[in-house]
Amino acid sequence: MDLSTTDQMLIEQRVADDAKTSGVAYILLLFLGALGAHRFYIGRPGSGLAILVLMVLGVVLSASSVGSLFLVIGVFWVVGDLFLIPGMIQSQNDEVRENLLRQFSISNQAAIDQDARPSGRR
Repeated sequence: MDLSTTDQMLIEQRVADDAKTSGVAYILLLFLGALGAHRFYIGRPGSGLAILVLMVLGVVLSASSVGSLFLVIGVFWVVGDLFLIPGMIQSQNDEVRENLLRQFSISNQAAIDQDARPSGRR
C-alpha cells in the first residue's frame, strides 16, 4: 500500500527528530570512546558494553600480557569506529524509518478494514 505524501512527510520528520548525528557520536568517541559511549548513543549497547569490558579488563590486568592484549583490541576497535560511525548512523536511521513505515502501514490498513466493514445500521 502506498502512503500519502502527508504520511511520507510525517515519517521523514519523525526520522529527522529521532536521528542520531555523526557529530555527537564523534564527540563521544573522542572523549568517552574507551567506555563505548558512542556505540550506546548510536543504539548498539551490546558492542558498547563489549568495548567497555575489554577496556576495564585491560586496565585491571595491565600488568600481564593478557591485559595488554585486551587494551590493544579495544583501542583498535575504537579507532576502527572512526570509519564506521557514518554507516552505523545511516543504518540506525534506516531502521527508524522502516519501523515508522510499518506502523503507518498497519494503522492505515486497520482504518481501511474499519471502513470496509458493513455497518449494522439501516
